[in-house]
Amino acid sequence: MYAVVKTGGKQYRVSKDDILRVEKLDGDAGDVITLDHVLMVGGEGGDVTVGAPTIDGASVAAEIVEQMRDKKIVIFKKRRRQNYRRKKGHRQHLTVLKITDILTDGAKPKAAAQKAAPKPDADTSAPAAAAQTAESAEAAGGDDLKKLSGVGPAIEKKLIEAGVTSFAQIAAWTDADIAEFDEKLSFKGRIEREGWVNQAKDLAKGEKE
Repeated sequence: MYAVVKTGGKQYRVSKDDILRVEKLDGDAGDVITLDHVLMVGGEGGDVTVGAPTIDGASVAAEIVEQMRDKKIVIFKKRRRQNYRRKKGHRQHLTVLKITDILTDGAKPKAAAQKAAPKPDADTSAPAAAAQTAESAEAAGGDDLKKLSGVGPAIEKKLIEAGVTSFAQIAAWTDADIAEFDEKLSFKGRIEREGWVNQAKDLAKGEKE
């Protein structure tokens, strides 16, 4: 099953478990959002439903994987014989989404919330355990890692589970550590792009002061 959705002025053909980059949407990594602007839905048997312009009751649920910025593009303007030169750089803010479900029953918010709930084989006490882990980290002198650029509750939880609870630990990361956590968090170089190590050094100094 697939759908064609519109977001950020662009159209995307999506199926369950697809990963796509779209223009920035509000939310943190781990949040579940709903894309309501569904233009077309196609089934496995070849059945296709086309909206006019959208399909009533259809939506696409997606999980935010990360907030990032695209590669820099350079805008250069020139006017002949006018000594006019203008050069600017731009990096577009993007949101990386993982499609979790294509919904056609009309209960969009409820269905999206269900997808955000723990899996059946998971421990239903996981949210409480995560909260206890965060509280225990703070009680042991841990720092608020969400102060780092791009770190939300979900990423903070993963860092704490990996034993990272303070800015001082991140400030001391080597290139090997950065590569290891890039792999663990599926960040693909984002730690360096966001400058976590330098941010952590400044934040660690601020905590001491």
